[in-house]
Amino acid sequence: MVTPATLDELKAKIPEKAVYRQSVEAITAYRLKIVEENEDPLLAEKLINAGQMEELVEQAQDEIRLISKMAEWKAWEPLEEPAPPRQWEYFKKASLTE
Repeated sequence: MVTPATLDELKAKIPEKAVYRQSVEAITAYRLKIVEENEDPLLAEKLINAGQMEELVEQAQDEIRLISKMAEWKAWEPLEEPAPPRQWEYFKKASLTE
């Protein structure tokens, strides 16, 4: 499985405090642990619940490509220009009384 390579790429290219790195590390470590603890690929697929092993390998390969892009984009750095006012408001929770 390509998962250890994903962790190596993250450590080499993405800062430790970047939320993207933290998220990918958590997902990757979780999947790797399941695969290492379960010799039965069907059981591992069921526990991971994200497709067949072949698809998981493809996902890991895609993630490695994305890591390079994220490193190029430096997505963890502040915006070059401030976000327009109210740009992120649609992410707020609606009030329960509305």
